[in-house]
Amino acid sequence: MRQTPLFNAYARHGARVVDFHGWALPVQFRGIVEEHLHTRRAAGVFDCSHMGEFMVRGAEAIAALDRLVIGNLTALKTGRCRYTALLNADAGIIDDCVALRLSQEEMYFVTNAGPLEEVSALLAARVPGVEDQSAATAKIDVQGPRSREILLSLGLQAAAPLAYWSGVRTEWRGVPLVVTRAGYTGELGYELYVPADAGEAVWDAVLAAEGTMPCGLGARDTLRSEMAYPLNGDDLDPSRTPLETAMDRFIAWETDFPGKARLLHQRDAGDYERLTPVKSLDRRAPRAGFEVFDGADRAGTVTSGTFGPSLGCGVGLAYLSPAAAVPGKRLTAGPRALEIEVCEAPVYREGTCRVKITG
Repeated sequence: MRQTPLFNAYARHGARVVDFHGWALPVQFRGIVEEHLHTRRAAGVFDCSHMGEFMVRGAEAIAALDRLVIGNLTALKTGRCRYTALLNADAGIIDDCVALRLSQEEMYFVTNAGPLEEVSALLAARVPGVEDQSAATAKIDVQGPRSREILLSLGLQAAAPLAYWSGVRTEWRGVPLVVTRAGYTGELGYELYVPADAGEAVWDAVLAAEGTMPCGLGARDTLRSEMAYPLNGDDLDPSRTPLETAMDRFIAWETDFPGKARLLHQRDAGDYERLTPVKSLDRRAPRAGFEVFDGADRAGTVTSGTFGPSLGCGVGLAYLSPAAAVPGKRLTAGPRALEIEVCEAPVYREGTCRVKITG
């Protein structure tokens, strides 16, 4: 398994390491539920260094990247982030990604671990001069309602004014980094992109602050599931389009992108399955692969699910027919007819990610 720049620090915190897309990553440190609840109350710290980072420079290169995704990246203002997706020729999702406009001439592009090799090859072939910085970058996510307070206590003043889905290039204790106010938990949070050789020092410094706790993939999954954030490879894959994955609001229909003709046809027909949040009526979780039924009629399939510690019930995502994907509708799932209810996203509604910062 590949190791992130923070791998040697795991043992100091009692990590249990698993294989995640060929990476040795911690599934938990103190326990999934404890880490989940601590992130909701204070601040969890996650190693996300397995993800990919690319630097795109120049108007020509940014325009080339723009033609590969569903979002309008050329119109993205400096300092702003945009969630988007890379598509194949059939409008299937290769990867869901985040773009940050660092300057008029620079776009920072962040991708997932699973399709990283495919994405790297695609960008190298289609985006002139793209620089793959993945191996040289450690990514540390500080997530939770106390995250801003903690980063400011450590002297990272660049985090102070950041609005939701914005970012900046800065320096911290002599280390150059990119910081964004974003995350995968639903809480106020920040993502730190750090040179790999400084990653462990930054990780240790953040975890030395009062109120922080190291967190693993398990808590990351329960937190994102409560927010109905999809996971690439489980909820998203090349067989599904942005309309099916409920990414409608991120599609810039005025731009050109792969598979646009198919997507327009699908939009006009309106009869496609849609990725939809569901929750169970008890603590049992809807599990990936469970068939969903509306009475005796098959209505879809669960793609991911878990117990939601902040909700006290099972929570997940399922592809449902248009007739079944109605908030409040009761359905059943799995071999034991687990009762589930269709929800609006997010399922957990007390997250702090969108809180407005003043002062």
